Amino acid sequence: AEGGGGRRAPFLLRALRIAVVVCLYWFTSIAMVFLNKYLLDSPSLRLDAPLFVTFFQCALTAALCLGLSVGAACGPPCAGLPTLRLDPKVSRSVLPLSAVFIGMVTSNNLCLKHVGVAFYNVGRSLTTVFNVLLSYLLLKQTTSLYALLACGVIIGGFWLGVDQEGAEGTLSWTGIFFGILASLCVSLNAIYTKKVLPVVDGSIWRLTFYNNVNACVLFFPLMVLLGEFRTLYHFDKLGSPSFWGMMTLGGVFGFAIGYVTGLQIKFTSPLTHNVSGTAKACAQTVLAVIYFEETKSFLWWTSNLMVLGGSFAYTWVKGLEMRKVQEDPSVKSGERNETGV
Repeated sequence: AEGGGGRRAPFLLRALRIAVVVCLYWFTSIAMVFLNKYLLDSPSLRLDAPLFVTFFQCALTAALCLGLSVGAACGPPCAGLPTLRLDPKVSRSVLPLSAVFIGMVTSNNLCLKHVGVAFYNVGRSLTTVFNVLLSYLLLKQTTSLYALLACGVIIGGFWLGVDQEGAEGTLSWTGIFFGILASLCVSLNAIYTKKVLPVVDGSIWRLTFYNNVNACVLFFPLMVLLGEFRTLYHFDKLGSPSFWGMMTLGGVFGFAIGYVTGLQIKFTSPLTHNVSGTAKACAQTVLAVIYFEETKSFLWWTSNLMVLGGSFAYTWVKGLEMRKVQEDPSVKSGERNETGV
């Protein structure tokens, strides 16, 4: 009985730790989406400068990385973080990834600006489909029939969602375009990250820093080109502490999401993280419908369930395939790497 009790305590502690990490991921991710929606498209704020909002979040992320790196030299609680120095040569090597990164964060925010939070998950749901497509085109990796069927369900859910948004009169083709672009950029970002990581000695921390510094530099000409500095000059809340408070909070959540995502993967697994992300998207959609007091049709909810169900099925199929590869001793290590294990 003692042995059982001794085993139970660590299990409970482990389960509690996982529950806390998953809740932290859910809270950070959902709060970030709602905060960004307010900053990008609030009728009370009326700020039409999506690139500036994204630029500010990138600048704050770079500053926080640098601040924590300086803190690492002083010992706990930042001990273990690498020292950050801006090396122009490394910065140039990271530049192709930074261009994809800019496309990802900008299109994500522009999608959120033009569509409702409730539809946001469906609007940018094609990441899994692009993962399969780009894996075949760039890496020559094939995908199983069951995984392709799951992708088919996601595409069906996406088109049904677009159709239902149109039927309700809330469809934004601009939002749909940026949603598809965001899905493509998220997929490309994952592929380029793997390629660029060796340049920063495999440190995600260093990569985050260089990515955001590069993004800040690249955003400047884009903001000039789109006249966002003129928009900011005429913005009536530029001197408001509450506006800058919300901007800073949005930036902190943007910085934190990378950390809590890493935590969730560390304490669970990449597959469990995907399942958690799918469940979080479901909760986010329901919360948005309640918060914005929206009424949605049965087919609209069906489209969401198709996207979520397809994403879950794809994750489940991939999980089974990876387990089979791990358990089958006849599978060569090269093939094992191809399946992502």
